[in-house]
Amino acid sequence: MSRYIIRRVLLLIPTIALVSFLVFCIVRLIPGDVVELMVAEQGFADDADELREILGLDKPLLTQYFRYMKGVFQADLGISLWSGEPVLDEIARRLPISFELACMALVWTFLMGVPIGVISALKQDSLLDYILRSWAIGGLSIPGFWIATLILVFGAIWFKWVPPMDYIPFRENPIQNLSQLLAPSLVLSLAMSASIMRMTRTMMLEVTGEDYIRTAKAKGLTGYTVVVRHALKNAMIPVLSIMGLQLAFLIGGTVIMESIFVLPGMGKYLIDAITWRDYPAIQGINLFLCSSIITINLMVDIIYGFLDPRIRYQ
Repeated sequence: MSRYIIRRVLLLIPTIALVSFLVFCIVRLIPGDVVELMVAEQGFADDADELREILGLDKPLLTQYFRYMKGVFQADLGISLWSGEPVLDEIARRLPISFELACMALVWTFLMGVPIGVISALKQDSLLDYILRSWAIGGLSIPGFWIATLILVFGAIWFKWVPPMDYIPFRENPIQNLSQLLAPSLVLSLAMSASIMRMTRTMMLEVTGEDYIRTAKAKGLTGYTVVVRHALKNAMIPVLSIMGLQLAFLIGGTVIMESIFVLPGMGKYLIDAITWRDYPAIQGINLFLCSSIITINLMVDIIYGFLDPRIRYQ
């Protein structure tokens, strides 16, 4: 197991290096010249060539990339071209907001997906099963941004409600903070909970047909004990793996939700950076998100190995 973990950790290095290089090149393919934009919009300098030289954008692409990666290894993700603030400081300031939103969505995903999947499996082919499966298909089919837009439109028309324009930190007012994140986290969790529900249902149906479950029932154990202690524990192993894979979707979803509900998290920062072609900010956020997703998936794989003793990594 330790050899497997070390091998997976070493594989992170070329993966992150490849992703960082791709992001570094792709952001420079965005139409428009950030230097000309800075000269035209804000008058950062009188001469575009002079400003390009100051920012180091006149150097060859590979030179810029290696200089950037040198800074990354020194915990320096660069300086924002527009605000002049270190990108790492901006990420540190906005990360708690995105993290809180993602955690709330993950909690909703688990609370909705697992119980509904278990009920659907226990009531197989009943009317309730068909209703719950239809709900899951709807959750997978309907785009989250469309539901979020409907909430904003109908909330404003029917209830005169609009999301707060200013973010309320948890330490200042926990209730208002949680209520501000309630709608975006629920919308964000819909598709993921539907996917978890379907996987939970499938695994429960498979596990409840095993011999050890029939043995547990023959011993006179209660239905609750059979389901929770024996069936659900084993059925949750693949579900946990799926949840780990969906974290990438979750992080991508925060970008959309933060933009729609005006939350100053990392997602909105990324959208603003792309709009203004802020290269260091785009590179820094993508590198941070990529590293986070890879690390989370590694942790899920390790937990998966501990949960299932049949797995022996060589």
